[in-house]
Amino acid sequence: MIKRVLIVDDSSMMRKLITRTLVAHGYQIVGEAKSGADSLTLYKDLNPDLVTMDITMGDMDGLTAASNILHHDPKAKILFLSNREEEKFRQQALNLGGLGLLNKHQTEEIVALIGSIP
Repeated sequence: MIKRVLIVDDSSMMRKLITRTLVAHGYQIVGEAKSGADSLTLYKDLNPDLVTMDITMGDMDGLTAASNILHHDPKAKILFLSNREEEKFRQQALNLGGLGLLNKHQTEEIVALIGSIP
């Protein structure tokens, strides 16, 4: 069961929105990374049940960051969140082993998908 979540997004406003949404539904936010580069370090330190990963970030995109996390832990659960729902990103996210790609603002869909993860 998913309880502990690491949020990765370069926008502090989006991190706050995602945090507020997930906490309201009983999830514990164990950490926040503002860059793809920070996400692997925090993942190793915190061992979360789930990572929400932004796709487009300045230093390292979310697909590369997720690939690094999955190389470290092939069982990692990563849900990609983006304002861009382009099919190419969705397919890349799924090919990496991600749980899916959702729009950051579709909070009910995010909560529903996380709730369905075993």
